[in-house]
This record gives sequence, structure tokens and C-alpha cells, in this order.
Amino acid sequence: MIVRNWMQPEPLTIPSSTLVSEAKRLCAENHLHALPVVDDGKLRGLVTRVNLLRMGQLVLATQNPDEFNFFVTRLRVRDVMVRRPATLHPGDTIEHCLRKGQQLGVAQFPVLEGERVVGVISANEIFQIAGQCVGVSDGCAGITVGPVRLGPGVMGRIAAAAEQAGAVLQAMSPVAFRGDAISGGAADARKIQLRLGGADVHEVAAALEAAGFAVIGCTEPTTSPMAA
Repeated sequence: MIVRNWMQPEPLTIPSSTLVSEAKRLCAENHLHALPVVDDGKLRGLVTRVNLLRMGQLVLATQNPDEFNFFVTRLRVRDVMVRRPATLHPGDTIEHCLRKGQQLGVAQFPVLEGERVVGVISANEIFQIAGQCVGVSDGCAGITVGPVRLGPGVMGRIAAAAEQAGAVLQAMSPVAFRGDAISGGAADARKIQLRLGGADVHEVAAALEAAGFAVIGCTEPTTSPMAA
């Protein structure tokens, strides 16, 4: 998976001279998590909806008319934006995006092609990807197996056991958790998330158990799939 296929393309941008109160309004009305700040076609900074909301709440809490007036009529984005924000390229992988977000502790990235802002990717898109993996986006049932040590044929045996119970597999995703080794699993153990339809999830779970795989979680199909 690459950033280009998951980012918000051609995002709304604002100049650094924009009033903070106006940026706050734009975020709220357009349901945006971040606004890239662009002057003369170049990225100058980033403002996030969370920071703008916090700033507005702090000003209101002071109950100081002068501070409120300054916030509404004079405070500019250039005074509060994150300067030189971390960025991504459209061809970067989602894995790279996740690692960079974890390392820097940020949840929004402007996406640059050359010097031009071509997109924004945020935690919202990452949650969408997670939703695809666990099945909430398409109403699938879910089963978590493991932890198991992966080797030749292991994923095939899991798939075969599920399909023999009537499951229509939509996806299988091995996921590593640091706690697996701590709780007694092998260092290379993986939990396997199955996304499936076409059969009763508990019958499929029983078939997996009979085939020697520990089932540690089941979820029923969702009745209200979220939008992709």
C-alpha cells in the first residue's frame, strides 16, 4: 500500500496570513484534521484542528475581552503553525508513514511532489486502513488466530481449515505484537487476522481449533459497514 492511494488528494491549503479564527472555521466546516500552510506555491507550515480548538478554548477560558478580540481579529496562522513540518512523498509506503508517525509523534503529514502539496494523510486514513484489515469497512466477520510461528504452509493450512468450514476468505493478515514473546510466545510469533464471510463465524472458529490453531477472538459481521 502506498500513500498516494490513501491520502486526501488536492487538499485545501491556506496562506500564512490567514487569521487563526478563519483557519479554525475552515477546519470545522470542511471536517479537516489539518491545513497545510502554503505561500508562493511552497509549504511553509501546518496547522491542526486539535491545536486550533485548544487555542480557542484557552482564549475563551480566560474571559478576557482583549485576548478574545486579538484571537478573532489579529492572530495569524504564521504565528502558531508548525514550521517545516515532516512530509511524505506520494510513492512512500503506508508502513513508512506509520513508522515516521510513531518516531515523530505526529498524526498528520502533508504529501509533497517536488515542492507542491498534492495531499494530506492523517490518522483518519490510517484508521480507515485498519478498518479494512479487521473487516468493519465491509461488514465481514473476523477471527484472530495465534500467536503462531509462520513457516512454509502455515498460512495455507489456516486458509484451508477456514474454507472447509464454508468461509469465503476476504483477507488474512499476520500481525506481530511485542507482548506475544513476553507472554510465552516465540519471538517470531504472529497473530493471524482473518476477514471472512459465507459461514457462521463460530463454526469456522471450531474448525480452526480442530486443525490445531488457537482462536483468541471472534467478531460477528457488522450490520452497518462504514464508508470506504
